[in-house]
Amino acid sequence: MSVIEGKGIRKEELVSDYLHDLQFQGAGVDLSLKEVRVFEGSGRIDFDNSKRKISESRKMEFGSDGSIHLKAGCYKILYNEYVRIPSDCIALAFPRSSLLRCGAFLQCAVWDPGYEGRSESLLVVANQQGITFERNARVVQLVFFRLESKTAKKYRGKYQGENK
Repeated sequence: MSVIEGKGIRKEELVSDYLHDLQFQGAGVDLSLKEVRVFEGSGRIDFDNSKRKISESRKMEFGSDGSIHLKAGCYKILYNEYVRIPSDCIALAFPRSSLLRCGAFLQCAVWDPGYEGRSESLLVVANQQGITFERNARVVQLVFFRLESKTAKKYRGKYQGENK
């Protein structure tokens, strides 16, 4: 496996709807905050997804100054950028260090070969004082890894093409 650098990500058009060229890093691309949602219900997970129920959530609004303050807790976020994972790649997202230094972090699943969409992640605010985000804040670095060969089994799950 090898990492695709930022200019390669841009050249292969693996990410669209980005806000600025400075998002492309030496080892990935920064994804930015489009939307924050608060959970309002429970979910359900099973083996074959026949009983899967995704937790309901409600969109939170940014203030007139373009910021939003989040109390300690769990939130779902949506990114501005639309991502396309080629059949010979996977991607992993890592929180930006400034986010960690403010007492918050993000969790997400592996971005599988063939996935495309405007993805969502779990944001956990651990800081008891909370954290304030500006609209479009860069929150995660997405790193693309090239596989040894193309996979025959591309992603075809429920979230394919999500949040267009």
